[in-house]
Amino acid sequence: MEKIKQMITRGETREALDLLQAHLAQCPDDDEAWYLRGNAYRKLGETRLALNSYLEAMARNPESPAKTAYDMMIRILDFYNKDMYNQ
Repeated sequence: MEKIKQMITRGETREALDLLQAHLAQCPDDDEAWYLRGNAYRKLGETRLALNSYLEAMARNPESPAKTAYDMMIRILDFYNKDMYNQ
């Protein structure tokens, strides 16, 4: 998982996703892999896929850092500037 984290940080997200897919095929209950998958998709701008991955991580481990990431993304999606509607 450490290698995959580094790949995501370096921007090698497609390659990281390939490794995560292979890992999740063998270990579908690995909440850390689901969380990292969400991070990779978030970095690619794939919001729906990121949120779904975070939900999978939280289903397997309610204490996963995916909860924080999920909540952050929802807050961003819910944000809007009311003043912009009056212009």
